[in-house]
Parts: sequence; structure tokens; C-alpha cells
Amino acid sequence: MAFENYQTKPSVVIVYTGEGKGKTSAALGLMVRSLGNNNRTAFLQFIKYWDVAEHTFIKNIQSVYRDQLFFYKGGKGFYKAGELSPRHVTQKDHHLAAQKTLQLARDLSQTGKYQVVICDEINNAVNDGLVSKQALKNLIIKKHPSTSLCLTGRNFPTDLFDLVDITTNMTKIKHHFDQRFLANPGIDF
Repeated sequence: MAFENYQTKPSVVIVYTGEGKGKTSAALGLMVRSLGNNNRTAFLQFIKYWDVAEHTFIKNIQSVYRDQLFFYKGGKGFYKAGELSPRHVTQKDHHLAAQKTLQLARDLSQTGKYQVVICDEINNAVNDGLVSKQALKNLIIKKHPSTSLCLTGRNFPTDLFDLVDITTNMTKIKHHFDQRFLANPGIDF
């Protein structure tokens, strides 16, 4: 197939959504690919506050990539998730953390300083009401023309699909959590 009639977009909006596993892992793969192309990359997390393997990995590579990689862990844990929600975190704490992370995402995506800004679990924050759908829409449409934006998490608003260039729906067929098994280190987190 000849690609003479194709061209490259200056940036794209990518969504990894769905009930299946792999959204954060796909975003981490995007981060690796971006850094491998010498792009300045920001990775922001909205929900996760507990230490997970990706935090260790990013911490270990930050000394190599220095100011080329920005990482921010802005979550306060699962919200409205019953027994999985942290008991010591108030609704106000969750909301303030999400708004702070959202403002950082706005700042980093609008300057043009970063070629890739990844907002991990932002879709969950929108679905939970911690970030408004309008704020998500504004994040997408007001990003710098040379900044690609990646949005992960379940329940991306379907009426915003027209603003997105690439969408992947991670479909769960089976997961051991449904039989009440906890997540496995190195596999699930």
C-alpha cells in the first residue's frame, strides 16, 4: 500500500476506555513510545493514590529522562466504590484532588511545552462527577495544537467521540476479580 496521499496530524486525542483491563498499561506504552521519540511527556493520574508498580517504574526512570518526563499522582483512591473506597478520604478531598489534577492537565496541555499529556483515569473522574463533562470537553478542545492528549478510564462520554482521533474500547471477557479475587502485583497493578 502506498502512503503518498497520507499525511501526519500535528497531534491527536486518544481514548482508552471500557470495562476491560489494559487502559493504564496502554497509556504507559504510549508514554514509553513518546519518550523513545524524545518527546516531552506528562503522565497524570486522577484516581490512584496507593503505590502501584507504574509509580515505581516512573520513579526509577525519572533520573534518566529528567525534565522530559513529568509525573503527578493526584488521586485520592476509588470514589463511590463501597468497600474499595478509602474510609479516611472525604467527598470534598476527592473533589479537590480531581480539580487540582485537572488544572495541572489544562496547564500542561495548553502550553505546547509537552508533546504528549496522559490523563490516566480521568474518564472515571468524569463518570463519578469529580470532573464535569464540560471540563473534559474543554480540555480536549483547548489543548495546544502540537500536544497529543491521552484520556483513560471507564465510561468515556460517547457524545464526545467526535472530538477524538483514536478510541480503543478494552472489553472484559473474564476477570478473576468477579470471583472476589484481589488484584495480583505485577499483573493488575
